[in-house]
Amino acid sequence: MGADIRAEWPNYGGALDPTVWMRIRASMNHEEGDRVPIWDYLDNRPTFEYFHRPGDTHDETMRRAYHELGIDLCRGYGSSFSREDEGRAGDHEEWKISGLTQWATKKPISNYAELKSFQPRLFTEEDCSRWLKHTQEAQARMAPLSYFVPGVGTGFHEVYDLMGQQLFSYAIYDERRELDRLFEAYGYNSTLIARYAASTKPGPLFFTWADIAYKGRLLFSRSFLRETFIPMLRSVCQPLAEAGIKVVFHSDGDVTEILDDMLDAGINGLNPVEPQAGMDIGRLKRRYGKRLILVGNIDCSQVLPLGSVHDVVEAVKTCLREAGHGGGLFVGSSSEIVPSTPLENVLAFFEACRTFGRYPLAV
Repeated sequence: MGADIRAEWPNYGGALDPTVWMRIRASMNHEEGDRVPIWDYLDNRPTFEYFHRPGDTHDETMRRAYHELGIDLCRGYGSSFSREDEGRAGDHEEWKISGLTQWATKKPISNYAELKSFQPRLFTEEDCSRWLKHTQEAQARMAPLSYFVPGVGTGFHEVYDLMGQQLFSYAIYDERRELDRLFEAYGYNSTLIARYAASTKPGPLFFTWADIAYKGRLLFSRSFLRETFIPMLRSVCQPLAEAGIKVVFHSDGDVTEILDDMLDAGINGLNPVEPQAGMDIGRLKRRYGKRLILVGNIDCSQVLPLGSVHDVVEAVKTCLREAGHGGGLFVGSSSEIVPSTPLENVLAFFEACRTFGRYPLAV
């Protein structure tokens, strides 16, 4: 196989630097390239201002930031709002990046009557075509030094996002049939996009998500997730696996209790491996080895925004030492570079990833 991504994946939307592509391909196949790839999502005004040049659009500034920081893979970027924008409502970023989302900006369901009457919109082939168009535009925009990973949610998170956690939790017991109706509809939408991605093949990686956990445990019972979420996840993963596309799954929190079920459903990677929630990346590396690509892990809730530069660098070293050997790691923050992260920590973080992530690892 050559070093041109479009020789293998002709529908990838941009020319990707051969060194970046070989680095990513090696790690996703649990091999060591030149260095550990960096995966992240920037939503940080100081970083935006540092890389901004007069006349830049927001997209141009973010592209420059990703390239100069050495971010090899991304799922998009935030709006980088300033303090003066406090309270301003903005589009959810996935709208701009992928052109398609099922997330609600307002909760359309506030009671059981509205739950029973709510009619979800089912996606069409036109939606799929629009998804691919925006995916390829994002890939071209991030070229040649950053790989854009397309995706869609599993549909599970989108259902509880319609009504919020409290009403959803009550409805599990009071209106399960109505929830199942919505799971079926939103699962259909997600599976339709996954099948379209499998047929068009805009790259070897796909991102899907559902926040199902918090610190130390699952948000919902394992039995409920096995009945609802796991079949939805499997339905997304199956066509992609058949097309040779690896699936990176995202959930904040500690998903240890249901991780084996998710692997059986077909995921290949896990993000963000949140250490403050109890996710031990070294233990995951030892237990799952080449079954699981580990993505993220550097704590974005305490270490990156509140720690010293020394703390940041040591966290990077620890992650690389625990999980970097033999590939299978995309190092990055444990979700995103949040607005409160100081610029000096941002710059130190990515420099440490580039410097200490070089093979052979010396951490």
